[in-house]
Amino acid sequence: MSIVISVPKETRASEQRVALVPDIVKKLNAMGATVRIQSGAGDLAGYGDADYEAASATIVTDLQSLYQSADIVLTVNPLEGEQILHLKDGSILIGYQNPWTQTERFSALKDKHISAFSMEMVPRISRAQAMDTLSSQASIAGYKSVLMAASLSGKFLPMMTTAAGTVRPSKVLIIGAGVAGLQAIATARRLGAIVEGYDVRAAVKEQVESLGAKFVDIDIKAEGSGGYARELTAEEKQLQQDILARHVAAADVVICTAAIPGRPSPRIITTAMVEAMKGGSVIVDLAAEGGGNCELTQAGKSVVHQRVTVFGPVNVAATVPNHASELYSKNLLNMLSLIIKDKAVHIDLEDQILRDSLITHAGEIVNAGVLERLQNTGA
Repeated sequence: MSIVISVPKETRASEQRVALVPDIVKKLNAMGATVRIQSGAGDLAGYGDADYEAASATIVTDLQSLYQSADIVLTVNPLEGEQILHLKDGSILIGYQNPWTQTERFSALKDKHISAFSMEMVPRISRAQAMDTLSSQASIAGYKSVLMAASLSGKFLPMMTTAAGTVRPSKVLIIGAGVAGLQAIATARRLGAIVEGYDVRAAVKEQVESLGAKFVDIDIKAEGSGGYARELTAEEKQLQQDILARHVAAADVVICTAAIPGRPSPRIITTAMVEAMKGGSVIVDLAAEGGGNCELTQAGKSVVHQRVTVFGPVNVAATVPNHASELYSKNLLNMLSLIIKDKAVHIDLEDQILRDSLITHAGEIVNAGVLERLQNTGA
């Protein structure tokens, strides 16, 4: 029998992505899978029901039937409540699971013997790069953050020569040189701005400079595990703020990208640093969902403080839904290639990628971190 893969429409407010695009449906068919997708699931990403039907997917209007028929369910955002209850016992769920909050949902998944894979937990190893949804979506967020800043700013980003005179280019400071930060640097440079990049990981200096930006070096080496930075000491934080304050004050645009999944975002920009900025300057804080890198950031809101705009966008990748969905779908396809072998489902717990990203399996919570959080909450 064919493996049935189902894709529901996302229900999160402002979510425009879809877990599967038509081109990937064809590739799954070749792997021995039949794809069923909820009617309208791809509309906001630019993919209509007719596009999926042309790729041999079946359009489903009955949500309960969509879930109950599925051997594998693919999502962008975590399922909750009744959605989990509709899942077929023993089926597989792949998508973002947000394993750091609302962990009670994993008790429900465990009770239904669901094998739930969290795309956030895919290990950051070379072999897993093609499945790294955090990176693919962060790249989009970094690109879009510069466009948001350009829209909010009252200044040109590039130098402009006009009959009335020459306008100097804007100065842009990118804080955090991970995937999002590097893409923001590249985008700001393409738009003609003078760009500086800062990261506590000195190892990224070469990457920042290769994109044409100047690296802000504060002589702190804070490389951590998994490609993230370690937490700074109190002395290091003070040194960081003292040096960064000058660069923030000189910038027309500051884009913050320093975020670690499941942990509060490090506070890097103080209110005093914002107050030292020029009127009309803009801060776009991509770390807003974790509390923000700026003390004044409010998630989902734009705040004006002493003529400086501080914007804390959330779910930024969803604002570029077509390409975000395309990249996410490719990540899922690569993940599925580890699970579907010879047109059959097989979960190899010896595979590090599958083992590290698995939250619930065979009626148990197998992720130690989630299990500990559940025990601490008494859920």
